[in-house]
Amino acid sequence: MRVLSRETGRLVHSPDKIAGHAPVASISVSTEPAEERKELAATMASIEAVLKPDDMRAELGKLETEAADPDLWGDQERAQRVTRRMSVLRADLARLDGLRGRLDDLAAALELGDDDLLAEAAADLPALRGEIEGLEIRTLLAGEYDERDAVVTINSGTGGTDAADWAEMLMRMYLRWAERHDYATEVFDTSYAEEAGIKSATFVVRTPFAYGTLAGEHGVHRLVRISPFDNQARRQTSFAGVDVTPVVEEADHVDIPEDEIRVDVYRSSGPGGQGVNTTDSAVRLTHLPTGIVVTCQNERSQIQNRARAMEVLAAKLLEERRRAEAAEMDRLKGSRNTVGFGSDDKVRDYVLHPYQLVKDARTGLEVGNTGAVLDGDLDAFIEAEVRWRRSQADG
Repeated sequence: MRVLSRETGRLVHSPDKIAGHAPVASISVSTEPAEERKELAATMASIEAVLKPDDMRAELGKLETEAADPDLWGDQERAQRVTRRMSVLRADLARLDGLRGRLDDLAAALELGDDDLLAEAAADLPALRGEIEGLEIRTLLAGEYDERDAVVTINSGTGGTDAADWAEMLMRMYLRWAERHDYATEVFDTSYAEEAGIKSATFVVRTPFAYGTLAGEHGVHRLVRISPFDNQARRQTSFAGVDVTPVVEEADHVDIPEDEIRVDVYRSSGPGGQGVNTTDSAVRLTHLPTGIVVTCQNERSQIQNRARAMEVLAAKLLEERRRAEAAEMDRLKGSRNTVGFGSDDKVRDYVLHPYQLVKDARTGLEVGNTGAVLDGDLDAFIEAEVRWRRSQADG
């Protein structure tokens, strides 16, 4: 993970910061391209030893043969598994090959000693380092649902108008993070507050391993700042909850009987295109046995909104089942739930006054550039959270 250096004020890589985790390899920031290239090559070798690209290519070949069989599409569940796995393998292999190629280009530039090539390679080093670190994190994501897309729901908590504004800031932060990585997102529902901000929002992040990557964001996020809504300019503490669940696939068999759902339709509120706010197209689903409520109003038709809401409800029920199973395993083992994803768990503090600091409650990672974090620069926190969760699982 990266921690804030008190000497330089920069983030530096320190995988041993989290006790109990043995990193794939250590990446440090070097001023010498040759030395750094050697370190990055060692890390790539460790990553490839875990991911086994030759085995991945062999598996992809078998799946491509299977996908060419016309009978495959007679079994939609099996076809979905095959095509999804092919997509993941192709993306991973392209990523591995691309990074390996850039390392080879750097080695060639160093060998030739060409100043222009060396300058170009050196300029690429920070981006190359970041991408290899990101891929290293992928080797730690081995949970049952980690490779799924993620459904993210944000709810404003204590703090009145400031909390609603904070919830909207969090939504923007995550959408900007996804945009930085070219991850597709789709907003299912946004419930706007009366004065400013949002009461809640639900969106999906569509990319392999989105759930495993974002699972550590689940919990309570706390903001401390001078309230822009207080005419006395007093400091305000606000809270918002973030819920992260894996997208449900057909193979999950999440059955939701119709008699367990109450369906309410109403007119959409807030900004919208022509027709969105003029008909009763918004849908609210209440799952009676659990009390889970899901709304969707961003589509033009009631049928589309209901379909989206059912997708989110199924994802939440799947996550409820997963957590219940994990809690039961912990009970049988006589241990506590060390993952700590309960609704009352604080994830992070964002302090904008009297000083600037974002601090993670679990990993202790601190970053002083609050503006960058709120603009979606979350990779350091996500990386630290993944390592922390892995250390908890291994411990």
